[in-house]
Amino acid sequence: MLIKTPNHFHPIILASEIAYTRDSKLPVITRFSARCLNKDMGVDDSLLAKDRKRANFRLCSLSSYTSEILEIQADAPSLHVLFVPGNPGVVLFYKDFVEFLYELLGGTASITAIGHVSHSRKDWEHGRLFSLEEQIDHKIDFIREELQNIKIPIILVGHSIGSYISIEMFKKSLEKVKYCVGLYPFLTLNPNSTAQLIIAKIAQSQILAAAASYLIASLGLLPVKTLRFIVRKSLGKSWSANAVEAACSHLSQYHTMRNVLYMALTEFKKLAETPDWAFLRERKDQCAFLFGVDDHWGPLQMLEEISKQVPGIALSIERENHTHGFCCTEPGSLWVAQHVANLIKNQMACTNQ
Repeated sequence: MLIKTPNHFHPIILASEIAYTRDSKLPVITRFSARCLNKDMGVDDSLLAKDRKRANFRLCSLSSYTSEILEIQADAPSLHVLFVPGNPGVVLFYKDFVEFLYELLGGTASITAIGHVSHSRKDWEHGRLFSLEEQIDHKIDFIREELQNIKIPIILVGHSIGSYISIEMFKKSLEKVKYCVGLYPFLTLNPNSTAQLIIAKIAQSQILAAAASYLIASLGLLPVKTLRFIVRKSLGKSWSANAVEAACSHLSQYHTMRNVLYMALTEFKKLAETPDWAFLRERKDQCAFLFGVDDHWGPLQMLEEISKQVPGIALSIERENHTHGFCCTEPGSLWVAQHVANLIKNQMACTNQ
């Protein structure tokens, strides 16, 4: 049954149950669920050239830990979007995304991106390593300490392992959180991923993890212009200025890389477990996931599994080649921000009917 919608909305297919044919890796749609979505699903590329409200960077003392925060406060917000990054959990990588999302929501939402503890420019925690579970607790504490008194709905948006963290936050903040969006979600291990295997091998060895961290951190000894040149040449000319700056300022820090690898180690241990399908089935109308076509962190096989385990949940596939690292380019940040904005508008419209 289609949901009745206002005149400026119309029902379209958003989620589907997907199967794979024996002789093809391409998904075949077998069943659908309809949602009410805003008609304007296109991306307004003109935003790339327009002036936009800039996100503010600040440090926040949270449960005795110093945390990096990126935020835009709306004058009269009707909701609050809390963004959880992937790993590395450096919020400056998402500056373009946060700013585009604010504009695409018409300034009606305050947006906060919270970095992972000790994935920071300075070693505020004096070399301490933080696990996935500790990073989850850190984000839950942020809601309890920073957003406790707000009366508007909280929308969680997570990228990669941030999607898993967001789901765990949702479980413990049911009264405040009304919707959860996972972008290129890393929810379980991919046995076919060579990259995951290599990272796991390095992370499991303290010697290799320390050596890799020292090697990367040694680049921070180079002059800033030289480091920026190396980052652009090695990681891609398409990277935005904000992404290049984030890589130079944060990934060249030994304590950050050690925490990146240690968090990855604990991720691999935790994500060897079966996802909490019962919770997703219970909250399927309040969750949505965006997958990429060729993403070893969130492969399409995982999309297929979610569609089987949680029929009717909102699933989408990005086919514009923005990849898992969408936040490192302005076009990628804009496309994903548009997708998230449409999901949020749709959810709010359906909720208010």
